[in-house]
Amino acid sequence: MTAQPQAPEPVAAYPRPPALVASREHVRVEALGQLLVDTRSSLRVLETFHPPTYYLPPEALRLELLQPAPGRSFCEWKGVARYFDVVLDPGGAGERRLSRAVWTYPDPTPAFAPLAGWYALYPAPMDGCWIDDERVIPQPGGFYGGWITSRVQGPFKGDPLHPELV
Repeated sequence: MTAQPQAPEPVAAYPRPPALVASREHVRVEALGQLLVDTRSSLRVLETFHPPTYYLPPEALRLELLQPAPGRSFCEWKGVARYFDVVLDPGGAGERRLSRAVWTYPDPTPAFAPLAGWYALYPAPMDGCWIDDERVIPQPGGFYGGWITSRVQGPFKGDPLHPELV
């Protein structure tokens, strides 16, 4: 018996404030020619008009490839985020870096306490991100960290074809 395809989730129906939903989907990320993440444990943040943002447990990431980056940002729902660069061969002749490509909420608001110490990343600068073997399309706009797959249905915030959502 084969699994029936699920109807896409319309992101317009996601809640505001956002929901935090545990997922057992297979998440795999490659960056700078390295496997950065491979896990079946994640938390999806689901917010109106945003594709899901995946937060990953620290034990699923190659933390030795992360270096703290300058700056912080504030989310009205989650609190203050810290950023990290993904770095290969730090300080070496072959150093390669993805600046501010990963973030975490070390002390999130009480409603998002399960995110403490988990990491999210922007899919655009990565070599590739996959959910259950489907390649992720980065959320448009550069500012957002959503992961678009066939599982979700737009329009999405940040899409220049929908300026009312930008």
